[in-house]
Parts: sequence; structure tokens; C-alpha cells
Amino acid sequence: MAALYPKIEPYDHGLLDTSDGNLIYWEACGNPAGRPALVLHGGPGSGCSTTARRHFDPDTYRIILFDQRNCGRSLPSAADPETDLSLNTTWHSVADIERLRVFFGIDTWLVFGNSWGATLALAYAETHPQRVSAVVLAGVTTTRRSEIDWLYRGMAPLFPEEWHRFRQAACSGSQGQDQDMVAAYHHLLNHPNSETRVKAARDWHDWEAASILLADPEGLPRRWADPAYMLTRARIITHYFTNGAWLEDGQLLNNVERLTGIPAILLQGRFDIEAPLVTAWELARAWPQSELQILPHAAHSTANPAMSAAIVAATDRFRHLHQK
Repeated sequence: MAALYPKIEPYDHGLLDTSDGNLIYWEACGNPAGRPALVLHGGPGSGCSTTARRHFDPDTYRIILFDQRNCGRSLPSAADPETDLSLNTTWHSVADIERLRVFFGIDTWLVFGNSWGATLALAYAETHPQRVSAVVLAGVTTTRRSEIDWLYRGMAPLFPEEWHRFRQAACSGSQGQDQDMVAAYHHLLNHPNSETRVKAARDWHDWEAASILLADPEGLPRRWADPAYMLTRARIITHYFTNGAWLEDGQLLNNVERLTGIPAILLQGRFDIEAPLVTAWELARAWPQSELQILPHAAHSTANPAMSAAIVAATDRFRHLHQK
């Protein structure tokens, strides 16, 4: 089984001005003359991680990572209630990826995305297929309405105690089972009272923790101990999901023919509760050049040893793929 590559530090980093008031943090790692690879983090709003650098051979790849709008080290931060998120959409992020590609002088690159990053990778690849040489996705999502509903209602019977607390915290028991939790928390996370916002961010992450801890009893991401991080992430997630990620329902699956000719590896844990296998299966059926690998003991987290090993094996396979 392949292991993560050794820890590395960026050889360059900076802030890219989008000319609309946003500054996008980026970093470049590995071989400056290597095969370009783009890393798209999850969330939305989780920010890029140091571990993501280690999914690529640093001698072969020129690894580009960035914090999507208003999260991580990008500015302004969504943790600030004064930060306007109206210029933070899926299509703004697609445009940011193109800005980065032009900034780095890259013709085509391998695109890797996990969880929400898989949705963004598909949106980018379907918009700019001529710029994508290969795709690797882990924990496949397309952010259809049914996928959002599963996360914030459908999973309730699996975690009844946690669901009860999640719903009570949002509506004090005054609403029924069908209350829109995403809309309710979006309201709380934009409340004028700071204590209300921080509590809502904590309650939101407590609900997410239920499925994470089931698959990974060792614990939650360390970043979740930071209230500002949780507020940033939860505010961006609810902003995106109340708007259906600015995608027509089923859009990415319906437009998959735009990816014809692009090779892809889709990695899905059999026990992925957050992103059930059906989405990856449907995508693989519609995309002839894709290969679906079902990992029998993995869940949603890329920290799972089987999942991280599969990601490394996938990027290793594409190391010497002919550039388009």
C-alpha cells in the first residue's frame, strides 16, 4: 500500500488579487518545472491543508493549492460578519481557478478535488475541458438538491440524538421535522449577535461530527477547535447550500459529456455516509473515461489510510500522462 509522500513546504506563495475586493491565498509546492496539479479543498470553506500536498510526488509534480474565497488565508474572511459573501459562488471559484492558471502560465493541469472540491473540480472541468489533462476525485459529490437534503435531513434516522440537538439548537423545538436546517443555520450564522453566531457554528459542526466520528473514532480535525475557523466554514457552507451552489439541479451529471476524453479516477469509500456511493456510481456510468474504485473499508475522510493511499496511487498513475 502506498504511503503519503514526506512533508514539504511551499517554494512560493502569495495573494492573487481578483479585482473585486478579494485576495486569494495560493501556494506552490514540489518541482517548479514539474507536471502541474491543482488541489481543490472541501467544505466549501475548509481551506487547503498541509496534508494535501503529500498526495503528489514532489519530484514529479508542481502542486498548486489555494484557499477558496473568504476562507483560510484568503481575504476578507467569512468569520467577519461584515464580509459580503455575494461575490463568493461556484462560478466565482471557477473563474479564480482560471486566474491562477493564467497567473502560473500553465496550459493544462491535473485537477484533484475531494468532497465539495469534487463538485468544484467537475464545474471547472466542464467549463474549461481543454485545460484539464486528468481528474482525480475522492468522496465524490455533485451538490444536487438530494445530496444537500441527505446531509441535513436524510441522515437524521442514523443519528437521532445528534439530530434532535441539531434541530433544537436551530429552532427551539418550535418547528417540525421538515424544517430547513440549512436556511435556519444560515440565518443564525449571520445574526448580529456574536455569541449567537459562534454557538450556531459549534452546533453545526457538532452535527457534522456525528458521521465523522462514526467512521474515524480517533477524533475530529484539529482546526475544528478554532471558533473562527468553524464560523468561517459554517457560514460559507450555508451560503452555498441555501443557493444550491448556483447549479441547476443535476447540472454536473447532465453535462458530463463535456468531459469526454479526459481520464479520471473516482475514489469512493464504501462507508462514506456524507457522500453516499450512488453519486460516484452515476458519474462513472456517464463518464466512459473514468474509473471508479470503491474502497471497502474507507469512509469520507482523506485521512483514512486506505483513502490516502488510493489518492497517492491515482496521482502516481497520472505522473507521466501525455499533456494535451
